Amino acid sequence: MENIYDGVSLFSGGLDSILAARVLADQGLRMLCLHFWSPFFGSPSSSARERWKRLYGVEVEALDCSREMAALVSGWPPHGFGKVMNPCVDCKILLLRLAKRRMEELGAKFIATGEVMGQRPMSQRRDVLNTIRREAGVDGLLLRPLSALHLEPTPMETSGLVDRSRLLGIHGRGRQDQLALAKAYGFEEIPSPGGGCWLAERENARRYWPIRTRLGSPSASDYRLAAWGRQYWLLAEGQACWLVMGRNSYDNETLKKSQESEDLLAGVCDYPGPLALLRRGRSWTDEARRLAGAMIASYAPKAVQAGGEIGVWMKERSGVQTVVRVLPDMERTSFTRMTFDEVKAEKHLEASRHQAEENLERERRRRERLERKAAEPAPSAGEAGESQPAGANPDSPPEQGS
Repeated sequence: MENIYDGVSLFSGGLDSILAARVLADQGLRMLCLHFWSPFFGSPSSSARERWKRLYGVEVEALDCSREMAALVSGWPPHGFGKVMNPCVDCKILLLRLAKRRMEELGAKFIATGEVMGQRPMSQRRDVLNTIRREAGVDGLLLRPLSALHLEPTPMETSGLVDRSRLLGIHGRGRQDQLALAKAYGFEEIPSPGGGCWLAERENARRYWPIRTRLGSPSASDYRLAAWGRQYWLLAEGQACWLVMGRNSYDNETLKKSQESEDLLAGVCDYPGPLALLRRGRSWTDEARRLAGAMIASYAPKAVQAGGEIGVWMKERSGVQTVVRVLPDMERTSFTRMTFDEVKAEKHLEASRHQAEENLERERRRRERLERKAAEPAPSAGEAGESQPAGANPDSPPEQGS
């Protein structure tokens, strides 16, 4: 592909990523901003890209990393989660790997980010920044223009492609320097601070965590579904049943669009009420579906007031429909919502287990090293004597003055 860009820049839409791209563009470098999106951050919207171009003068390309991010969150990230469910270090490593691939496709020469050294305690310490660069495989390719003067010069700077004297030395958690630079650029709108990652929010963790721990092989669409409606779970007979109930017409329309081949859509017969989605509901037991129907019926006030059993329809994507007769579960004790305290407890147990496994692995490697060393043949007497002068007796005392 013909090289029309000098570099690519990770672009979240936050102030730091905007400034990083502009600082380099002001040197006459042709920069393409890469906006990665997933169920947890970002947006594929073309209107957002047009808005960034109009407000900040940056060219943005949206790239889908949903599959890769879903896989990262569903496993245990090598560098762990942050305070909530944010795998910040491993996320940045992943995005840099993807950015490197795009850079190579475009024939560009380097990758830039808006990272500021010392701004975030988990992912922007000097040692962690070095780890991220090394594990992402972008040594010699990564430029952090906002904190460049606190870091070693990169090949882009030493070669003269980037003028180091026009890069910045921002450090720490304050925003004064960034705000002053934004003012100098004349930005009419300044993005509010914050990472913009839903994995860092407690309320979202209550929705995401049971998906990764209870739903076998979760996909990006599963995590996307977690953003909508009321989320309920039933654990029974070794099966985890996930029920999502719409709160308004927008939720209901989203649930209709989200139905997959193994799901069931459900609603109350003859009365107004919420639309619900039974994720993988076709494989649920009859009792689980009955309990889901009772839960759904409890959110239909007119049906509850009528008294007695209520019909709840359940429809496959193919159009096949059945009706279950239920009494509304007004106690709402069968399907429950996870609390953040439960998330923290499960996360702590899983982290402890992974730490114990890492300790065992380190001990195994240490023992292997010791065994290999012990198995090495000892030097023979002849080999040991080779270092002695010819005719010398190795057992004789040293000469005086030696």
